[in-house]
Amino acid sequence: MQRVLDYLKQHQSRFVAELCDYLRLPSVSAQPQHKKDLHACAEWLVAHCQKIGLDAQLCPTRGYPVVIAKTPRTKSKNTRPHFMVYGHYDVQPPEPLELWHSPPFAPRIADNNLYARGSTDNKGQHFAHLKAVEAYLKTDTPLPCDLTFVIEGEEEVGSKSLSDFLKKNRRELMCEAIVVSDTGMPSPKHPALGYSLRGIIAFEITLHGPARDLHSGGFGGAVDNPAMALSQLLAQLRDKNGRITIPGFYDGVAPLTAYERKEYSRLPVTDAALQKLIGVKKLFGERGFTANEQRSARPTFEINGLTSGYQGEGSKTIIPSWARAKITCRLVPDQKPEHVRKIVLAHLKKICPPTVRLEIEAGHGAEAYFVSPTGPQAQAALRALELAFGCQPVLMREGGSIPILNQFKKILGTDSLLLGLGLPDDNAHSPDEKFSLDCFAKGQAMSAYLWRELSRV
Repeated sequence: MQRVLDYLKQHQSRFVAELCDYLRLPSVSAQPQHKKDLHACAEWLVAHCQKIGLDAQLCPTRGYPVVIAKTPRTKSKNTRPHFMVYGHYDVQPPEPLELWHSPPFAPRIADNNLYARGSTDNKGQHFAHLKAVEAYLKTDTPLPCDLTFVIEGEEEVGSKSLSDFLKKNRRELMCEAIVVSDTGMPSPKHPALGYSLRGIIAFEITLHGPARDLHSGGFGGAVDNPAMALSQLLAQLRDKNGRITIPGFYDGVAPLTAYERKEYSRLPVTDAALQKLIGVKKLFGERGFTANEQRSARPTFEINGLTSGYQGEGSKTIIPSWARAKITCRLVPDQKPEHVRKIVLAHLKKICPPTVRLEIEAGHGAEAYFVSPTGPQAQAALRALELAFGCQPVLMREGGSIPILNQFKKILGTDSLLLGLGLPDDNAHSPDEKFSLDCFAKGQAMSAYLWRELSRV
C-alpha cells in the first residue's frame, strides 16, 4: 500500500495537468452544438484509461456513449470481489458566461483550487478514482478486487440511455457495491459518507383565465386574474410552521432515528453559517427540525419558476390570460413518488377556483435512496475516509437526487456508497465552479484504501 501512496504523491502535478486536459473538453450534454465535443470527450477518456492500464472501450447508446473501463482480470480460481465506480463526463451548461472570472473551459488554478466547468461535477471526482487505480497498476501492487468504471455522458440530462445499458449488460456489471463520488462533504476536516438522497416529482401547472389578455382598466374587478388566482392557490399549500398542508403528503415518511440525529449534530455547518453562506435575511423551514435536517431529511414543495403577464421593460396594464408555475417536490425514504403526485394533483384540482381552468403537465419522478449507514460496506467506507483525510468522517443525508442510483438497485440489486469529494462552496452548476486540489489528492488516497477495506468485508 505504501508504494501506491508514494506514487500518488510523486505524480500529483501530472495528475492535475491531465485533469486540466480533460476539463478543456466542453462536454455539455444539454446543448446540441456540443454533440461532437461529447464524443471527443468520451474518446479522450477511453484513450486515457487504456494508457494507465485499464481495458477500456466506448459503448454506443441511443444517446451519448458510455465508457467502460476494467482493471486487468486475474486467472485465479478464487472468486474476487467486484466493485463498480460510477461517474459522468458530461457537464452543465456554463452560462451565464459573464459571471465567470475565467473562461469555463480554460482551467485556472488559484488558491489551491482548480476552476473550470466540470471540475467538481463530475470529472475531477471520478478522475481521482482513476488515478488511485493507476497507482496500483503502475507499481505492480496487486488489487484485492476487480473494478469496473462506468462513466456516462447523459447524467446532466437525466441518464436517459443508462438504464437500457444496465439491463443489456446486467451480467457483466453485477457487483458487490457501487462507489459514487458525485456529491460533497461539509469541509475537508469532515469527510462524509452519504447514505441517503431525496427523491423527486416534477410538474407544471397553468391557470387559464380569459381567452386573451384584457385591458385592466376596462375589465379589472369583473374578471379573476389568473396570476392572482395562482398566487392564492399556491399560498394555501404551506402553513406558518413550514409544513405542507396537502392531505396525505407526509404518508410513509420514515422518522429520523436517534442515531441519525446524533450524526446530524456533528455536522460543522451551523444555522448561522448556512444563513451567511446563502445570503438570506433569515432561515425558514419546518418547525421541529434543524436546517441541516430540513434540507436533506424532510420532504418539500418548491416553486421553481413562476410567470404570467407582461415581463418587458416598463408597464403594461393588463389582466393576463394565463399564469404558470413549475413545481418540484423533494421526497424522502418510504415516500412513493406516484402516490405523492396523485394526492398533490388531486388537492390542486380541489382548491382551484371555478373562475379559472387548471392544466397540469407531469414531469419526471424518482424515489428517494437509502442505504444503512451501519452496514459493513458503509463502515469500510468510513475507515477509508478516516485513513485518507486523517480525521473522523461524518454520516450525512444529501438533499439532492441522483435517480440512477435507484436503477442500479433495481437492475443490478446493488447498493451505492456516496463518497463525495466536493465542498459546499465549489459552485457546482454555477459560475466559477471549482475543485479543491487537496480534496483531489486525498480522494485518490481514499480510493486506494477503499478497495482494501471493502475487499475485507
